[in-house]
Amino acid sequence: MERTLPAPSNRHRHLLGIEGLSPEEIGEILDLAEGYVALNRQAEKKRALLRGRTIINCFFENSTRTRTSFELAGKRLGADVINMAVAASSMRKGETLIDTAMTLNAMHPDVLVVRHPESGAVQLLSEKVDCSVVNAGDGSHEHPTQALLDALTIRRRKGRLGGLVVAICGDILHSRVARSNIALLNAMGARVRLVAPLTLLPAAIERLGVEVFHDMEKGLAGVDIVMMLRLQSERMHGSFVPSSREYFHFFGLDYDKMRAAKADAFIMHPGPMNRGVEIGSEIADDIVKSLIREQVEMGVAVRMACLEILNRDPANRQAQ
Repeated sequence: MERTLPAPSNRHRHLLGIEGLSPEEIGEILDLAEGYVALNRQAEKKRALLRGRTIINCFFENSTRTRTSFELAGKRLGADVINMAVAASSMRKGETLIDTAMTLNAMHPDVLVVRHPESGAVQLLSEKVDCSVVNAGDGSHEHPTQALLDALTIRRRKGRLGGLVVAICGDILHSRVARSNIALLNAMGARVRLVAPLTLLPAAIERLGVEVFHDMEKGLAGVDIVMMLRLQSERMHGSFVPSSREYFHFFGLDYDKMRAAKADAFIMHPGPMNRGVEIGSEIADDIVKSLIREQVEMGVAVRMACLEILNRDPANRQAQ
């Protein structure tokens, strides 16, 4: 028997970032996602919870993994899901983001899932539409559902988030994943370390409540989770690292560097991976220590939970 959507405790109309979410709200999303993990492992995965609702995936920047995950999440909840081919859209003909927002709004969708290469673009779009908006990644700003799926992955393996030591390593400067994870992990009581060369760290990053290291052995000493990040060469204008080979030598994860972490530490990566650049193939595919494939599975469950919460009765929810 299909259940109806209960009134939410989550007060937000949109999901634009982790900042602003309380630990209780984060916990609500993770708890709801746990049920969807079990559902997604069954032969019958589909529910009619969002029957009659329309979700538009509007990706101004390519991401097969995230777009497919949101598409699966919406369809498994019974929604009508439309993938907007931005490369062939009016945006390529000079239409502004606000014009696009007005066009989409006239179609009366219930949720827009938006990825955009410019920081702040998703926030702007959310101010011009009547429906809920989910940030699927905006520039170097935030990627909230990635942080939520990472948190679920960690919590399922470690049983908690509070008190854990998590090292986020690599291209912090250009990473929206790092920013969302820092906000979430700090909110949930974990200790966050950043490990990167000086050229790949934002100025005054310590103000976000993190410890900063420029040496992998020192940065990974005694950590519970090692989260590697991709070198985002498409966002780099200039020389940030001498070469891929030298970068891997000093900051790429292999078994030698991993020995500094706790014996039961796990490895994560938001994908896609640059094998041999930020992570070695052997350790990335380690069936005991690597949670990279599990992160992908958790992504569908977390996005189902987010879509459910955002589609609850708006009369019971305040705007963000």
